[in-house]
Amino acid sequence: MLFNSFVFLFAFLPVTYGVFWLLKTAQSRYVWLTLTGYVFYGYWDARFSLLMAFSTVVSYLAGLGFLRWSDPRRRRVCLVVPITVDLLLLGFFKYANFGLDTARDVAHWLGADIAVPHLNIILPVGISFYTFHTISYIVDSYRGVIRPTRNFFEFASYVSLFSQLVAGPIVRFRQIEADLEGLGEASRGRWLYLGASMFVVGMVEKVLVADTLAAFVDPALSAYTSLSTLGAWMAMLCYSFQLYFDFSGYSTMAVGLGYMFGLRIPQNFNSPYKALDPSDFWRRWHISLSTCMRDYLYIPFGGSRKGEWQTYQNLMLTMLIGGLWHGAAWTFVFWGAYHGVLLAAYRRWAAYWDPIPARVRQGLVFLLVLIGWVFFRSTDFGMAAHLLQVMFLPTGGWAGPSMLLATVPLILAAAWATAGPNPFEMRHVPSRARNLALAAAFGAALAIIAGTRSSPFLYFQF
Repeated sequence: MLFNSFVFLFAFLPVTYGVFWLLKTAQSRYVWLTLTGYVFYGYWDARFSLLMAFSTVVSYLAGLGFLRWSDPRRRRVCLVVPITVDLLLLGFFKYANFGLDTARDVAHWLGADIAVPHLNIILPVGISFYTFHTISYIVDSYRGVIRPTRNFFEFASYVSLFSQLVAGPIVRFRQIEADLEGLGEASRGRWLYLGASMFVVGMVEKVLVADTLAAFVDPALSAYTSLSTLGAWMAMLCYSFQLYFDFSGYSTMAVGLGYMFGLRIPQNFNSPYKALDPSDFWRRWHISLSTCMRDYLYIPFGGSRKGEWQTYQNLMLTMLIGGLWHGAAWTFVFWGAYHGVLLAAYRRWAAYWDPIPARVRQGLVFLLVLIGWVFFRSTDFGMAAHLLQVMFLPTGGWAGPSMLLATVPLILAAAWATAGPNPFEMRHVPSRARNLALAAAFGAALAIIAGTRSSPFLYFQF
């Protein structure tokens, strides 16, 4: 089910919201959020709800184990077993064919053609996100950062919370634990306007900005071999802002929905295209993922505690895993390695970078990020190499009749992303002017949804 669909906006959300606030106890609200989360998830393919339920039960039992046992060996078992189960499930559904295809390609490169089957596996939507939720819960419980809950439905509602289930943000249990514990006393009107305002702004980001840019990006990159230099730059510029507003739009709508149900979901984007260096970019882009990688990968690897070269190694390893998390393809691994190199280079030569004027640094960081998006968007290295060649070696060819049409939304998107306020910097205070603006924006988004079919969010595929 999509946030930007009529079935969600005029059926699922009103019923879920209305019943939730009719219920008076925290327990009944946990149960309702759990049920509606599974309805929301099962609307796509009900079979995979069983997979999420299994992962939820395993992680919940691990939490009970931490409460029951203080013996280090037993606690270690409660840590290792459920994480192994979660990673095996994720590995099978997301990476099995990637591993088989890689094995076949390596064998062919070595001169031995072997018959490697391609499994008919459907990737469950959101598996990467709810797996991160369960693993972070287990690790934080083991470390003593949180006290595991004994209430199964409290935990189940956290894992299956529909507002952030299939594409994040990756919300750690400790970040909404207080709100979950106080859900029985939550006030319906406390954050209602803030939530509705954030939701509409997120819909504007997705429907009015990202989807408008997608109308140029998709046909242009589907015929990338015919693009001119101007066309290639336009396509990648549009994609850079499409990806940002698509994912930021989802995250903003998720935050808005959380507020509407009395839950404060953390900010996931903080104007990343305003970043002044590679580290700053990752403090602003997909914040929930970058902080998880820092806390559960980079720091456990040793962080910056074991010398300069070990730090570079830890950065590279963390970003390689981050790239692979995004998708089962070597282009994603390369994209992660590319950002690892940028982070290591900045750490090594920050003293030479930081004195550069801020506007110049911002532009250079955006250019470096855009080059990375070429690999992120490309289906293979051949496509990435062709796009980069065309972008940096003047080439004639097709620019596309929609080029001029794309210029206006591209300029508006660039202005908002690089100089305008993000949704968390806006003033979500009721006023007649703001209410009219929100109503007009919501109406425009509905008109576009009605005129075209609802488009999935890009991060659903990850």
